[in-house]
Amino acid sequence: MQADFYRDTWVEVNLDAIEQNVRNMKNHIGDLVDLIAVVKANGYGHGAKQVAESALHAGASMLAVAFIDEAISLRQQGIKAPILVLGAIRAADIELANKYDLIITCFSIDWLMEAGNACMSHGIQLHIKVDTGMGRLGVREESELKKIVNYVESSPHFQITGIFTHFATADEDEPSYFLTQYKRFQQFLSFIPHEKLLIHCANSATGLKFPSKLYNAVRLGISMYGLSPSVDMKNSLPFTLEEAFSLQTKLVHVKKVPKGTKISYGATYEAMEDEWIGTLPIGYADGWIRKLRDSEVLILGQRFPLVGRICMDQCMVRLPYELPVGTKVTLIGKQDTQKISIDEVANRLDTINYEIPCMITSRVPRLYFKGNKSCELINPLLTNMTIES
Repeated sequence: MQADFYRDTWVEVNLDAIEQNVRNMKNHIGDLVDLIAVVKANGYGHGAKQVAESALHAGASMLAVAFIDEAISLRQQGIKAPILVLGAIRAADIELANKYDLIITCFSIDWLMEAGNACMSHGIQLHIKVDTGMGRLGVREESELKKIVNYVESSPHFQITGIFTHFATADEDEPSYFLTQYKRFQQFLSFIPHEKLLIHCANSATGLKFPSKLYNAVRLGISMYGLSPSVDMKNSLPFTLEEAFSLQTKLVHVKKVPKGTKISYGATYEAMEDEWIGTLPIGYADGWIRKLRDSEVLILGQRFPLVGRICMDQCMVRLPYELPVGTKVTLIGKQDTQKISIDEVANRLDTINYEIPCMITSRVPRLYFKGNKSCELINPLLTNMTIES
């Protein structure tokens, strides 16, 4: 490790895994279906710019983000590929779409008319979002869709280049609600000339499970990062997903404590015998939250338990014997034959795998690997830099 961050806690992101997941999905969906790489939420915690570059190199033709701020950030970092903003933007901010060459989601006639009144530019691209049963954002009635089409046809400011929806249950075993939404989407398409549009209803789960229902584009999100969209799907994937994210730290202090010693806030842990205790420089301010007390970490390829309450910046691990300060500790990832997966951590927290990399805060530096060599370090607390392997 080089001295471009000064606390021995960091995330490692395997960009080769990102590229492999994209290539495998491209092979799965075929050359006639575009792949939209979803890099919202800072690339699901992996790093939006780095993931975007890797996905585009591997065959993605477009990027998608949640908010316009994320899109502008990518542009400011030099990303030139088409970017679709999936979420709502303020109608008053519509000129930013022209300034940064963005594709904007149109989700209601009221929003469109307000945006039209605020717009001075010509030809801003819109993808219409229809709500087929997710209940979040989008047009719900065919009559409103027709109003949107008519408005755009009479306006110099906009052009419709795509239409999409989002499925609520594509990752579940029971397909009935998914099929209901799919049929509803087909009905919406019948009310709009769509031969030249980019049509995307498929998220990762749909792309993996329903290759006959993709239209001409797939939005690849969670599975680009090597994670199954759900536990239900994990054993029936059409290809192996390569997990890209790992979380590492090191022992910063090792001590032998006598039987009866209390550890951490609340004195909730008591040594049952003389024990070796190691201190790790990671805590809930980094996203390793208090509910992960009593979870395990990997040291020298073996599992050892965290003990006591997790603090804001530190936590403690029970060791088998004295180990040197500086010994590497893996909280997520592999050591030898052992692995603590993101799914394992999600299961312990009774949540979904999406949440785990997103909750590891920006205070934790991201170290990027390509070809088994470190290629870039992002540390928001200091200056972003490229490093030599």
